Amino acid sequence: MDEVNILIIGGGIVGCAIAAELSKQWQDVFVVERFPRVGMATSTRNSGVIHSGIYYSPGSLKARHCLQGNALTFAFCEEHNVPHRRTGKLVVATETHEQAALEALLKRGKENGVEGLRLIGPAEIREREPHIAGLAALDVPSTGIVSAEESVRAYARVAMEQSAHIVTRAQVVSLEPTAKAIRVGIHVGEDLSVQTKPSRQRTAHEDAGTPAAQNENASQETIEARCVINAAGLYADEVAALIGNHSWKIYPVRGEYCEVRGPRRSLINGLVYPLPHADGLSLGMHFTKTIWDTVLIGPTARYVKDKDDYERDRLTVADFAEGARILMPEITDGDLQLAYSGLRPKLVPPDQHGMADFVIERDATVPQMIHLVGMESPGLTAAPSVARQVAGMVGEILA
Repeated sequence: MDEVNILIIGGGIVGCAIAAELSKQWQDVFVVERFPRVGMATSTRNSGVIHSGIYYSPGSLKARHCLQGNALTFAFCEEHNVPHRRTGKLVVATETHEQAALEALLKRGKENGVEGLRLIGPAEIREREPHIAGLAALDVPSTGIVSAEESVRAYARVAMEQSAHIVTRAQVVSLEPTAKAIRVGIHVGEDLSVQTKPSRQRTAHEDAGTPAAQNENASQETIEARCVINAAGLYADEVAALIGNHSWKIYPVRGEYCEVRGPRRSLINGLVYPLPHADGLSLGMHFTKTIWDTVLIGPTARYVKDKDDYERDRLTVADFAEGARILMPEITDGDLQLAYSGLRPKLVPPDQHGMADFVIERDATVPQMIHLVGMESPGLTAAPSVARQVAGMVGEILA
């Protein structure tokens, strides 16, 4: 039986960022990922936005890690040549009654330490985004965009350069605590992948350097780890249950995207958001000018039953056009084509409202295990900051 210091379950943006951080200090850091490549699920099926921290309750983990992660993400992208751009964004009020909510968002952002926020009027909205209809907007200059795929791969590459090991097509099937470690049963070699995104965001160059599967023939392996980190995203609740912890349940929420095609994509210059949903379900269906100069509309937000339900009963182009016209009245059905979808690991059940915080804590009965649950937005931004917190926790376990 192999013995290692640290085993990270999940090769998404959070798991890979943690591996990059921990491998600076410790040897024998392993990441196991159930899909053929890192970052194939929630980490790359999103808008690719580097968030500022305006939405989250003051003092929450989301607020803290988003603010710190914003600066760390920009710095990491600069250092490792990850395609990104500091764009700023506008959060737009289209009706008079929304202006109070816009002012509340400004106040919350300032309480969280976000700098440079200001309210602007219709004239400046039109100057920034000539085709957007709005009465007022919150200007958020610290927001940006990034290639989520390149970001995940860069963290994985840094981790491997520091001697971490990434094993793909590897699913954890059992967790058994021992006196000073956790015995981890891993099924290796089976292709558990879901459908990948359309080729708009995948190229042969992007796939180069991705960690390959370690074993094409399925087999059962056992590893004993002094510290296990549950960063399994949509499956974090199921991984926690393997150790006997039933504290959480993940409710998958699907977000769908449309892409603006043809000359109409030049009508958006940056990032334009509506006010977030009052029930906390999402930040609203927004316009994103991507790193590739395409324009996305979305995501929508709908609870689904299955954690692999990316395509069943998709919305129509007409549904997207109707929502998009709230911010851009001249958009037509013919300007849009359906794009990809993603799933968020929500902790709030369908019959409740509000925005749950990240869960980052050691297991109550198996202290060698750390759980990260509900790592939805702003997880892409927060990842390097979360990794630093986890490193401190790992240091206590391995001391």
